[in-house]
Amino acid sequence: MSNTDLDPAAVARRIHEDDTEELFVLDVRNEDDYDEWRIDGSKNVPIYDELLSYDYSTLEAHLDDLPTDTEIAVVCVAGITSARAAEFLREHGFDAKSVTDGMNGWGRVHRQYDVDRVDGVVQIVRPGTGCVSYLAHDGDRAVVVDPSQYIDRYLNAADERDLEIVGVADTHAHADHVSGARRLAGELDVPYYLHGDDAGELDTVATIEDGETIPVGERELEVLHTPGHTPGSVSFQFGDALLAGDTLFLRSVGRPDLEDGAEDAVRTAASRLFDSLDRLTEFDDETVVLPGHFSDEAIRPLATELGALREETTNELLSYVEDDDEEAFVETIVESLADEPANYNEIKQINWGKEQPGGDVEALELGPNNCAAN
Repeated sequence: MSNTDLDPAAVARRIHEDDTEELFVLDVRNEDDYDEWRIDGSKNVPIYDELLSYDYSTLEAHLDDLPTDTEIAVVCVAGITSARAAEFLREHGFDAKSVTDGMNGWGRVHRQYDVDRVDGVVQIVRPGTGCVSYLAHDGDRAVVVDPSQYIDRYLNAADERDLEIVGVADTHAHADHVSGARRLAGELDVPYYLHGDDAGELDTVATIEDGETIPVGERELEVLHTPGHTPGSVSFQFGDALLAGDTLFLRSVGRPDLEDGAEDAVRTAASRLFDSLDRLTEFDDETVVLPGHFSDEAIRPLATELGALREETTNELLSYVEDDDEEAFVETIVESLADEPANYNEIKQINWGKEQPGGDVEALELGPNNCAAN
């Protein structure tokens, strides 16, 4: 990488973790693309088409709006037009670099965090997609939960900690990203765990049921069947931690409409989700909730005690569960569902084993995180 480029992982680190190195993110994509999916805190100057034609007039008109004392990270779709913009800015005295591979690269970033409040959990966050996965470990053994298709990230995380991966699990059949669980389990010749109700046509699955356990060294992941987001959604209890999958997020809950979008089906699934959340809220206040997704939360790692979630007002749907108001819970979900995740039907077919991933498998999951119910 040249000194005129900036790695997307470095952008993520500086935005979320490093208060000493300020960074101004300038997005030069078209406005519609920016509105749909962007880096939090970035500024949009929609000049993508102009830059393709080497037209810098609009960018030049915005020079007074850009900081002269802060490094500028310019981002586009794939890093080509942003490189042109960054070069133009450097010629005009700005400290500007192009984000390598643009938003495509941003979508592939994974960041690791040891969860200090619980023993034996590494959280792996994808800031560009809102996906969260985990490495649960004890002694020198580990189980990977909800891995992305970029399985090298988990192999590296385990190697860095001298851990042997002895199992891989999905909390459910994902609709927003292509799971790497089967491939990772296959390469390591270890079990792939998934609830039978979400197994589709997969034939290499160690199906799990409520109350069963997955061994992790001398400890265990306890399986909690928490349907609603999908029929086979599970959460895992691991000591004081609750790996909640797409059942409970910090600010919302998992949407129940991606299996069947008909209103009656959504209402039925929402009722099941209500019951699942009711079960989870019976855990102790000190239980640390580790979600499978996030929206714009800036905390890292993404971890909040269940008692704090109960007391906060940011999770409206959880408050209905606390108040035992199933009707309000269901109605709020039905009335506030956002757009479905991009390409979710095709992604589900891959994760169910009904289709094989093609050459564009990485592009399938790029876009905003739309797995929350509201």
